[in-house]
Amino acid sequence: MVVLVAGGSGQLGQSLQFIAPKYPEIQFHFLSSSELNIADKANCIAIFSDLKPDYCINAAAYTAVDKAESETEKAHLINVEGAKNLAETCKEFDTTLIHISTDFVFDGNKITPYTEEDLTNPTSVYGQTKLDGEKEIQVILEKYFIIRTSWLYSQFVNNFMKTMIRLGREKDSLSVVSDQIGTPTNAVDLAEVVVKIIEKTESLKGQTSDLESLYGVYHFSNEGQCSWYDFAKKIFEINGIEIDLKPIPTSSYPTPAKRPGYSVLDKNKIKKNFIIEINSWENSIARF
Repeated sequence: MVVLVAGGSGQLGQSLQFIAPKYPEIQFHFLSSSELNIADKANCIAIFSDLKPDYCINAAAYTAVDKAESETEKAHLINVEGAKNLAETCKEFDTTLIHISTDFVFDGNKITPYTEEDLTNPTSVYGQTKLDGEKEIQVILEKYFIIRTSWLYSQFVNNFMKTMIRLGREKDSLSVVSDQIGTPTNAVDLAEVVVKIIEKTESLKGQTSDLESLYGVYHFSNEGQCSWYDFAKKIFEINGIEIDLKPIPTSSYPTPAKRPGYSVLDKNKIKKNFIIEINSWENSIARF
């Protein structure tokens, strides 16, 4: 089984590399953006012609949320045109696409977890381009999984956890937003779920109706919910960092892109269809 990972040097890509030795039956190919530029259709076709992947995990994305407000064309090129290119190429080569999306497709006005059926309404350029990328995939493909996730962190590349650890060692005090509510997601946990989706899909090949009912949009994050302040507090606690941590409202920390005030994701669909147990966000920080 051949699995191509676009965005192989990113956070999820490196998390997949971390767990890959556990799955010797899968031949992973991790390609960075310089090796596979999803915005270049010809490049996509050339790579697929060479590797002939059974699955393509699209972990490549423009994720600079605030920069996207001023780099709209660049965000659109990668998140929309790139997703479209991969979807078209997957269709041509009969490859199943697993595409990673975001909680930013929602406006954050709910007070209960978002399901896959809830109306989308992005409040940022980043969120809009990720939603538009989802729509391109759904128009082109039948064999796809779109996984929306939230507040991704890991031991790899730059992320909130690593930033907090660095700042905690440099500063005596720190202020963190306390009125945005969501769920931290360990990228290694997400990587394991992506592999479970592949394994379940493989096991159902030849059972057309069962397999067709699996494809679609899913939500995945760790369990529970917290604010960015709560997340930072737990990071400092686990790492034994003593710091004067102060909660502040979003209004005290203005950013170019508007964030959802509430973006907790409902995971019942993915838990039911793939029979998975999900770690709490607190336990996942401690584990990794």
